[in-house]
Parts: sequence; C-alpha cells; structure tokens
Amino acid sequence: MKGNKLTLAPLSLLLGWMLLVDSARISFIFTLQEESQIIPMTMVENAVDDMYFTCNGTMSKMIQDKYFTKENTGKFAKVWKNAERCAKKKLNDKDTVDKALNKDHMQAICVYTSEYEQFYSIFNEAVRTKMSEYNTSFRFHYLHFWLTSAIQILNNNMNCHTTYRRTKAEFSGKVNQIVRFGYFTSSSYDTTLTRFGTKTCFKIKTCSGAYLKHYSTLRENEQEVLIPPYEKFKITGKEKGEFVKGLDDCEVVYFLESTGIQSNLNCKAAYE
Repeated sequence: MKGNKLTLAPLSLLLGWMLLVDSARISFIFTLQEESQIIPMTMVENAVDDMYFTCNGTMSKMIQDKYFTKENTGKFAKVWKNAERCAKKKLNDKDTVDKALNKDHMQAICVYTSEYEQFYSIFNEAVRTKMSEYNTSFRFHYLHFWLTSAIQILNNNMNCHTTYRRTKAEFSGKVNQIVRFGYFTSSSYDTTLTRFGTKTCFKIKTCSGAYLKHYSTLRENEQEVLIPPYEKFKITGKEKGEFVKGLDDCEVVYFLESTGIQSNLNCKAAYE
C-alpha cells in the first residue's frame, strides 16, 4: 500500500479523526531573510505535510525501530536530550483529559517551543521545503511524527479556535485564495503580543490547531495554539489593521478560515 494525497473538508476530517484516536516555536518570529522580502501566500506544495491518517500505529513503531536511531545525532540529539527534563515535568503535570499524551509527545512540544539552539527554525525550514526528501534524506521524521500526534490528541474534540498571529514580514495574498502555512505555525488567543511584529497580522479560524496549554515552554499567558502544516485556509478578507479590534497597530490583517486539510504525503513513509 502506498501513501496517498489526502484532502478532506472539515466534516470528513471530523469523521476521519474519530478513527485516528484509537492509536493513541514554533515561533512567531521569521528569519531576517523573510523579514526583508514579500512572502506570497500559497499552498506550499513542497511541505512535509504527513498527517499519518490510517497509519498512526504503523508509523509509531517505525519511528522507534528505524528513525530514532538514525536521526538522533548532531543538533537534534542535543536538543532532544536537553528537553528531557522539561518533558518529565510536563508529563507529571498532565491534565487528566490528555491521558493519551506520552513522554515523547511532551518532549516534542518542549523541543519545538523552546528557543534552545534556535532549533525550531531549522526544523520548520525543513518541514516547509523538503517534501522531495521525505523518503530519503529528511532528518526529522521522529520529531515531526510526535509533534503532529500531540496536536491531534490535544484537538481530539475537533474544536475550532479563533486565534491571532503577528509577524514582522510582509505577506501577499488574494481574497478567496486557498492557502496553507505549510509548517508548524504558532498563533495565540491573545491579540496583544506586539513584540512578534506589526507588519502583517492574521486573524485565524483553525479547526486542526491545538491549544498547547501549559505544555509549551512559552509562558502560559501567551496562550499558544499550534497549527499543523496540512491545514488549509481560505483568505476571507484583508483589511488595514486600524479597522481590526485588537490588531489596530498592524499594517495589514488577513482573515483566514479553515477549509479542511490537504496531506500530500499522508502515510508515505509508513508504506514506503
């Protein structure tokens, strides 16, 4: 069986994830290069967007038996080990409703929400661009799987969230265009996190994103909601920030509304 492109509207996603449950920084900051150029909003077709639908159990075994030993070297080995204490603490403080989260889930969240070694930037660049290397030289199957799984568990009720994202970069997009972020993307319930930027801001309705609660290494009052690479959005509006409550200091605000998911690499590694 081969991995297939998976595209689902929200209702189909709800039904699909009901079957999936049994298997069980992101930073707001862009690179200096991104801050100095206009970034077109697209479907980011080169993204590593596997959501492991129907192969969660197979993949969880594969990453333990195959990928962890292979990938646990260099900088990843360093940041993974550094996150172990954080993971143990978060596991001890786990909410009862999140009983499906294990130590690897927590460690993945700790790695990604930490600024240690700026690893989130390295990881996200690979997630955004390395689709062609997914079955060959992609270096982060282990982290990608556990972070994706954590998001899916934390959003087990398939709740939609209204969140906000601020950036220092200039984006371009057209109303009614369908887009993806194409990497793990931080947003927040809080509109006032001005240090992350005022150039382009987003008001987002995400139905695949998950509230990270106190599991994030960021302060809990930042109320981080993490959006996976495979979620699709429709640009429903674009306005000057001065007309948008809570984002009135932003130069421009895009309004994004979830239209489901598109996973071009679904189960591609599990069924290679």
